[in-house]
Amino acid sequence: MNWYVAKLVFRVISGNGDHLPQFDEQLRLISADTELSAYEKANKIGHANQDCFKNIEKQTVKWQFIDVAELNQINDLTDGAELYYNIHETPDADLYIAWAHHKSALLGARN
Repeated sequence: MNWYVAKLVFRVISGNGDHLPQFDEQLRLISADTELSAYEKANKIGHANQDCFKNIEKQTVKWQFIDVAELNQINDLTDGAELYYNIHETPDADLYIAWAHHKSALLGARN
């Protein structure tokens, strides 16, 4: 059995959709024998997690599964193993670094 990290993409539509397009990217851990079976399993999970509900403003909110955008095999499940990476380019390095420190501080505040 192999382990994979799958990125599932959902579109979030509130009300009539008259808002900036919103997408939710989720990383899911998948256990499967082959890459194809991992993809099929991730796709099934995505479809099963589509949802539709009413928000506080009584608007219908839809979580529409778009697709499995990425699938990466994990070679070793060891402490500190890299599961996912994304190279981010930004016009303002200081602002990005400040954002990263802010996010880290929020995590530290939980503990």
